[in-house]
Amino acid sequence: MDQAREAVSRRHKNPIDVHVGSRVRDRRSRLTMSQGELGELLGLSFQQIQKYEKGVNRISAGLLSYIARILGVKIIYFYEGMELGLPGAQSRDPEEDRARLVMEFVSGTEGAQLNHAFMKIGRAKVRKRLLDLMKCLAQEESIERDQG
Repeated sequence: MDQAREAVSRRHKNPIDVHVGSRVRDRRSRLTMSQGELGELLGLSFQQIQKYEKGVNRISAGLLSYIARILGVKIIYFYEGMELGLPGAQSRDPEEDRARLVMEFVSGTEGAQLNHAFMKIGRAKVRKRLLDLMKCLAQEESIERDQG
C-alpha cells in the first residue's frame, strides 16, 4: 500500500474494528474490570486497550481469542449485531434496533458516566425526578428542532 493510501486509511476507523472494540468495552465494563486490569492480563498498557476499544487500532485474531477467554465469552460475542452497523444494513427487528442504540449509548463515555452517576443516587424519588426532568428537556428540544 502506498504512503498516501495508508495515511488515509489510518484516519478513518473501520466500522468492524469500532464494533468489535465497543463489544470489548461493553463486556469489560459489565465485569467492572478497568482498562488497566485487562491490559495487565494481556501484557498491554491501558492506552492500548483504549485504542482497541475505540476502534483506532485493529485487534488481531490471536489477541481477540485471549480477550474472549479473559472476559468469559465466545469470540462470536464480539461480532454480534455487527451487520446492523455496516452501511446499507437494516434491522430485522425494531426492538433489536432500540436495544443496539441503548447499548451504544451506555457503552460510550457520556452514557457510562451518566449511568454511573445516576446509580449513585440512593433515593428512588430523586432518581424519578431526574428522569422526569430529562424527559421534559428532551421534549423541549424536540419541539425546538421541529419549529427551527
